[in-house]
Amino acid sequence: MSANLNSDSSSRRLPQVVWSAVALTSLGIVGLIILAPVAQARGQAQFAASIYTAFSYACHQIPERSFHLAGNKFAVCSRCTGLYAGFAIAVLAYPLARSLKETTTPSIFWLFLAALPLAVDFSLGYFNIWANTHASRFGTAALFSATTVFYILPGLIDIGGRLFGKAAGKAPHLAG
Repeated sequence: MSANLNSDSSSRRLPQVVWSAVALTSLGIVGLIILAPVAQARGQAQFAASIYTAFSYACHQIPERSFHLAGNKFAVCSRCTGLYAGFAIAVLAYPLARSLKETTTPSIFWLFLAALPLAVDFSLGYFNIWANTHASRFGTAALFSATTVFYILPGLIDIGGRLFGKAAGKAPHLAG
């Protein structure tokens, strides 16, 4: 019986564990993005270069499209900074907006609606109709990635519950 109590206690903590892991990971990524120019400015060129190299696989890192700190560009462009920062902020705020035990996702309509400003900003700049700015790139990307949290986090919690339920030999029950 005590093993069953531990299992129930663990399954109730699972959403908090998943949320904590996602929050810490996303904050760590944002921290690295900002740490790269700081390390560069403090003479830690090799450390900064390793951060820039790691992020080069995900971002073009064009200096003119990047925020700068201490005279050095962030590890990613302003749009990617918005993606990572918006996601991190939304993950932190998520428990204030919604229960971590709720694993249903909103209508896909909201995801497409959140992507629309990003697509418009990108398209207008790409076709030289309007010169987008650091603020427009950052803001539209942050809006989109903040919205994705309401799809990704419930999915990760659900997957964790299914895996935990199989490991414990029972079906997961997160709600309630």
